[in-house]
Amino acid sequence: MTEFAHPATEYGVVEGESAELVDRNLRIGSQLWSSATAFFFFAFLFAFFYLRSLNESHLWKPKNVTPPTTLGTLTAACVVAAAVLLTLALRDHRNENRRAWRIKGAVSIALLTAAIVLQIVAWSTEGFGPTDGGYASVYIGWTGLEVLFLLGLLYWLETTLATSLRYRSARLAPGDASGDAHRTAHDIDDPLSLIRGELTALSFYANVLALIAAITWFLLFIL
Repeated sequence: MTEFAHPATEYGVVEGESAELVDRNLRIGSQLWSSATAFFFFAFLFAFFYLRSLNESHLWKPKNVTPPTTLGTLTAACVVAAAVLLTLALRDHRNENRRAWRIKGAVSIALLTAAIVLQIVAWSTEGFGPTDGGYASVYIGWTGLEVLFLLGLLYWLETTLATSLRYRSARLAPGDASGDAHRTAHDIDDPLSLIRGELTALSFYANVLALIAAITWFLLFIL
């Protein structure tokens, strides 16, 4: 295996991948990850209806277990708004309006950050924990997992926007796009060519999380 890490490795075998190939890989990857994400939440969806139907000793949702509806609504609204903006940002990029999509991307970052902060504030104002009945355990686990995935989406979006800004006017020396000093040619001739694929995958996954956020809001705060 040492030959793969040798300084004299022939990098030509991995250089010059087409943007179309990377674009397709990103789309497929986002679809697979979206499916996996949905399955994470199916466990809480099942637990919600199962424990709610049992309601042993009428302890499914004691009177003191009441999460702040306003904060929950605002959290879901921020996630949905971010997903809508990312869909519009993808349309702007397809129309070659780079400045418009970057603005929408930046606003989406702010909205996702706000959603995470609002959920943390909600946890800090609640007077119950995961041991206070079935609803409380489902609520804490469900919202905690949602915040975890939102953090992942936030990081993904931030790196995509940073790439777009970093390479918007720079001329790259061989290997710069990969950050590997041993490469003698670009692995990616134009990093900006990957932005559309990133946005396509991002907007798809953001819409999946927005749907999950809407279901979360309805089940945990309305039903």
